[in-house]
Amino acid sequence: MKNYGIVISLLLLLFLSGCGKDPVGPEDTNDTTEIPEPPTPFGKVPVLSDMVIYEVNFMAFGPSCTINDVLARIDSIKALGVNVIWLMPIFPEGEVNGVGSPYAVQDYLAVNPDLGTFNDLKAFVNKAHELEMAVILDWVANHTAWDHPWIESEDWYSQDGSGNIISPPGTNWNDVADLNFSSSSMRLEMIASMKYWINTFNIDGFRCDAADMVPFDFWKQAIDSLEKLPGRNLILLAEGSRTDHFTAGFQMTFSWDFQTALKNIYRNGAGASTIFQVNASEYNSVPEGKEKLRYITNHDIYAWEAPLSDQFVSDDGSLSAFVATAFMDGVPLICSGQEIAFPYNISFFEPNPLNWTQNADIINKYKKVMTIRALLPEIRTGNLVTYNNDDVLIFKRITIESELLIINNVRNTQLTISLPEEIIDSNWQNQWDQSELELGTELLLEPYEFILAKRSL
Repeated sequence: MKNYGIVISLLLLLFLSGCGKDPVGPEDTNDTTEIPEPPTPFGKVPVLSDMVIYEVNFMAFGPSCTINDVLARIDSIKALGVNVIWLMPIFPEGEVNGVGSPYAVQDYLAVNPDLGTFNDLKAFVNKAHELEMAVILDWVANHTAWDHPWIESEDWYSQDGSGNIISPPGTNWNDVADLNFSSSSMRLEMIASMKYWINTFNIDGFRCDAADMVPFDFWKQAIDSLEKLPGRNLILLAEGSRTDHFTAGFQMTFSWDFQTALKNIYRNGAGASTIFQVNASEYNSVPEGKEKLRYITNHDIYAWEAPLSDQFVSDDGSLSAFVATAFMDGVPLICSGQEIAFPYNISFFEPNPLNWTQNADIINKYKKVMTIRALLPEIRTGNLVTYNNDDVLIFKRITIESELLIINNVRNTQLTISLPEEIIDSNWQNQWDQSELELGTELLLEPYEFILAKRSL
């Protein structure tokens, strides 16, 4: 199957080179004997404002860290309110100069046999779609492994003054070779490879790795070409902060500043209201209809920086921080292991299967939080109103018909706070247990306690 994919790709490249056209998908060729009809596009890709993304680190799923091990837990992923699954790189890993990184891609047109087979991936995507979840792949455009088939085309790679292929400049990523985006033929083959996964496996889009290291004009070319595929509603997430990603066609970029600000609030005692300033600053450069991806952790943070309890003081602190990402602006992300507040680092280089039964209380609270979120359109459509407080996040989402109040203690201590004048002597419905909530002038909060309350207007 691996060689079959390479043959398809090379045939496409030869055809396109002769015609001088954009790369085409299997549906555009006349060779129906070798290339099957593309599957019917998934018709229930969520709208951007409704998305909840789950990042799959295969190394966290036991016993064998395979696609099928993730499939065995797909109902649990769905129960978190997830409607988009992001699969970390599924491709074979490079062996030459390799360090075991899935981001050293050996072949853009194959599935890593350690993860499973083409049929395993198809079964996973089909099941996700059956459960009304879209699936996006992690796409590594900036570089390949040193033993990728493309390495034979030396002009497809960046070179030093002596003509030697180099690793990405300014990094210590010696396990990968930097691609040369001045090569038009490399660009065409890259786009054809991206189309292959959409047209063959019904993939719904891509999370694009190290997007800031890839030139704008390539992303624009690639996305324009992908969006010509008939019937497709693609999800395009850039791991980057450049504002021109939105112009290129990406719908979301990463929200590093937001995560850093949250960490400073919980771990370092920064004022709670600083998160509102960061939120506003980030969205100043986000066009209407686009979003930031909001998270408290991801695979890089979990692997290289600190587990949740270190970043946010305790398991309850991490849940409190997640509430801030889920109920403010942006698209929330849940990373493998976060939902059980796994207390140690989680590698994505080596197997690290988790015990999903631990911290049942935390995962049940995640499910409850996300169930409440799904039932409250105010979060996605309401105007954001914030209130200053050094120790408690207080904000509202307001529509014409109702308003949602979020009060979130960001400290590991019991607090009595004075409520904003606008909220004094008001009546609400607590969304956690549907009880009546009568607010006076002050409110007692337990460590990391949060309140989600609604009232009609």
